[in-house]
Amino acid sequence: MDGIVGSKPALRWVTHITVALLVILWIIPTAGLMVSSFRTGDQITSSGWWQAFSTQEAQQPAIRITGDEVQEGDAFVIEGRLFANAATISAWGTSSREPEAYAPGATADIGDGITLTLAEDGAFLLTAPNSTADMRLPRVFTSAATAPEFTLDNYRTVLFSPLAGQSIGQAFLNTLTVSIPATVIPILVAAFAAYALAWMQFPGRAMLVAVIVGLLVVPLQLALIPLLQLHNAIGIGKGYWGIWLAHTGFGLPLAVYLLRNYMVSLPRDIIENARVDGASEFQIFVKIVLPLSFPALASFAIFQFLWTWNDLLVALVFLGTGNDQQVLTGNLVNLMGSRGGDWEILSASAFVSIAVPLLVFFSMQRFLVRGLLAGSVK
Repeated sequence: MDGIVGSKPALRWVTHITVALLVILWIIPTAGLMVSSFRTGDQITSSGWWQAFSTQEAQQPAIRITGDEVQEGDAFVIEGRLFANAATISAWGTSSREPEAYAPGATADIGDGITLTLAEDGAFLLTAPNSTADMRLPRVFTSAATAPEFTLDNYRTVLFSPLAGQSIGQAFLNTLTVSIPATVIPILVAAFAAYALAWMQFPGRAMLVAVIVGLLVVPLQLALIPLLQLHNAIGIGKGYWGIWLAHTGFGLPLAVYLLRNYMVSLPRDIIENARVDGASEFQIFVKIVLPLSFPALASFAIFQFLWTWNDLLVALVFLGTGNDQQVLTGNLVNLMGSRGGDWEILSASAFVSIAVPLLVFFSMQRFLVRGLLAGSVK
């Protein structure tokens, strides 16, 4: 029954399943990162992101008793609540060895006549025969059911509050300042070069195409230090001009190769008819070739923008490490080093860093396959 019209080969089903698995593998961590960015640090520590929408029974981090001491007769009393959010305690204790020694409402003997009572809703009452002002009050370990809780405070902290002297909001603007020109400049240069290599006759054209193909496999790390020395010699040094030119140079081989393959596949009759009508090469390029090449331009723009947005190495070499020059990737590295325990801040920062690339990709992805497959068939 092979070859019957309407039947799908097994390979096609394998392709669909593989693509679906890749999409799922990409969506799951992205969804987890987004959900975690709206959760509090305590919830991230006590439960996974997939449990964020349900009430969870979990061991809570130890909380030390604090509060204002009030004298009531011969006793000194401290009252308060353990949790700022709504939580229902199922068991509690004052030792890490026995974190569930007491039921809610029970009274624990701390020693030296000090007692602690903890209610189901987290309200506590500590009573002591003497003042506890100079004492180290006990810690409380609890097992509690907490309701789902989401907050925008993580994003307010990330975008508007300096963290360890570094503002994520400023780093976001720095990354935009780097990525947009570093995407537009190579597209403009490569479009002119690709048209010349595709439709203009001049000596050495084939050799130039071969050189461009060869440059695709040259590691950019080989050129970092020589290029930085050149920038210092001509007076550019470290700054935005330096990183724009560096990204332009590193992205040009792929841009010229991709655009040239697309422009070669355009119908020759259109170009020749325009020349017969008296159009100049520049007019043909601007009014005919460039509009028809938009899928290829969009394809390269996606690659170049994602590369420059997620770049760390080139930014460190050509831009610097100051707080007013740091890009998002560099800022996230510092956050992981100085605030490695604040998972809610890290997840919000990471989601901010991927939000713009996601927007760019999904807005232009329909041109991606058309641009990459250009020139593969006639």
